[in-house]
Amino acid sequence: MLDVVISFVVILAVFLVLPLIVGQTEHKVMAHMQSRLGPMYAGGFHGWAQLIADGVKFAQKEDVIPAAADRRIFMIAPGVALVPYLVVMIVIPIDQGRVAVNLDLGLFFVLAVMGIGVLGSIMAGWASANKYSVLGGMRAAAQLMSYELPLVLAASSVAMAAGTLSLPGIVEAWQWWWLPWQAIGGVVFFLAGLAELRRPPFDMPIAESEIIMGPMTEYTGMRFALFMLSEYVGIVVLSFLTTVLFLGGWHGPLLPGWLWTLVKVFALAFVVIWLRVSFPRLREDQLQKLAWVGLVPLALVQLALTGVVKVLT
Repeated sequence: MLDVVISFVVILAVFLVLPLIVGQTEHKVMAHMQSRLGPMYAGGFHGWAQLIADGVKFAQKEDVIPAAADRRIFMIAPGVALVPYLVVMIVIPIDQGRVAVNLDLGLFFVLAVMGIGVLGSIMAGWASANKYSVLGGMRAAAQLMSYELPLVLAASSVAMAAGTLSLPGIVEAWQWWWLPWQAIGGVVFFLAGLAELRRPPFDMPIAESEIIMGPMTEYTGMRFALFMLSEYVGIVVLSFLTTVLFLGGWHGPLLPGWLWTLVKVFALAFVVIWLRVSFPRLREDQLQKLAWVGLVPLALVQLALTGVVKVLT
């Protein structure tokens, strides 16, 4: 029991620290790629205190609730956006034997709980009594409905290949030749996950130049900070899931398994940031076309390919 408790505490601490590291990394990567000077000055050397400055800024802001808002839904929406991603983290393995809770249906649990996180944005948009927030919430709902299907189909292909829904079981069954075999599914899963997180170039529900901040328009202070934290936790969860399902998790030469997992996770997190800096926002019609004309057929092709390979082997 003591080993279980210690493992749970260590894994939880790691997963709570990683989103903060990703947030700090995003400041630095964007500063270099876009020649932003501000994030490079806070605290002196290389802007090391930027994340602390952001935290102090959010803590000092007044917590305002619009008079016409549905107060109860308005207040709990940031928690609904954040908590599901934290719950998902307890079933993701870092190393062989290093997982807080090993569920036989871990993949099913992860996909089900991740879908709840999007409800936070929908609740916030509806409860804010603001037309821009409502529009952002509707866009978030449309993205969830469109991209949940390719996400599940891509994850199903690797579960079919491994013959299990357990996340540690999928990693243990993984072989190096799965990289080219499951490449299509990996790309589909990663892009669909980005769309569900509403990360650029899939940030239509937020779209500052169109609808201010979408569901977060009326939020201030720590409630707004919780929405931002949920975004970074979502990046960590997506990177871990892509690593576990398609990149072999802890498999790798020379280095310890947990270190290989973290290297792959941070490489994927860098790709997430890189995409934000490099690509413009899609239009709504382009978003839907990418999902239904692009990703869904590719996911079906991956499923068919997986079935053929399983039959032949």
